Amino acid sequence: MSAEIIPAKMLASYWVDNSAGVSLSGLSFCDQLVTISAKNPKEIYTLKVNGERAELVPHITLFGLRAPKGEKPTNIWHFILDLFRPASAMRFHGVCCRADGTFVVSERYNRVAEIGRDGRANWQEHVWSPAIKHRGYLLRYNNGGEGLVQVDDNLWVAIEREPRGLLKLEPNGTFQVLSLPPVDGLDFRGRPENLRGLDYYDDALFTLESNAHAVCRRSLPGLSAEWCLVYRHHEESPEHAYQVSRFGGNGAGLAVNDQGIFVVFNNNNISRAQVPHDRRGLMLHLALPEGF
Repeated sequence: MSAEIIPAKMLASYWVDNSAGVSLSGLSFCDQLVTISAKNPKEIYTLKVNGERAELVPHITLFGLRAPKGEKPTNIWHFILDLFRPASAMRFHGVCCRADGTFVVSERYNRVAEIGRDGRANWQEHVWSPAIKHRGYLLRYNNGGEGLVQVDDNLWVAIEREPRGLLKLEPNGTFQVLSLPPVDGLDFRGRPENLRGLDYYDDALFTLESNAHAVCRRSLPGLSAEWCLVYRHHEESPEHAYQVSRFGGNGAGLAVNDQGIFVVFNNNNISRAQVPHDRRGLMLHLALPEGF
């Protein structure tokens, strides 16, 4: 059965106050909306929505996390990255929560860190990067762990692109790498098929496939898409467009609940097309499709 491709209905949009230069990346419901920064590895933020406004507010300050020891760069781009960025530049790209703490995934180190309510952070023991590189993942520049979600006792990590995949981390330290079944009619416009955000809601896995400007609901365990909601017409509309889109779609974080689908955008500190001095990040609130 083919997945239905559905134009997204927008319920609200928010230019997030205090987010200029932050590079919003990752989104999750933890009693409230929380997000992280690709550029500031020391803070977890809340996104406080009040009427037509949304504000980025510091929530938890991280401490105790150092660059993990071990793996050496595998190509020239990784070597240059290590050479010119400090070891503390974790590039967090995914976040999810449970009752006693928060998880974040580092795109740079391809490791998951667990953060207590006091902000103390520790790397989990899972080390998956060397093994999945042998399978052809994580070999390109700026292509690592992105989205993150907990389903039952397992953590799922989105591997961004070329090829994209899903990493299922099990509590005993084992892991699986899974491919996403393609969706007929989902248009990536010649850009790489990518995967940047994850959430779990209503017994299904939701995937943010930002180069197609889409959120897909996928069944477990098979991962076939039941439907995909396309929001391209909202992201590229004059009131929401940025001056430049360097890498395709800017969607960088996904959260889903009974109120709808929330997507945050990482604009890499690029200005809005209509308001050149405004470099705030964007969040869209989309309606769940009717009848599904």
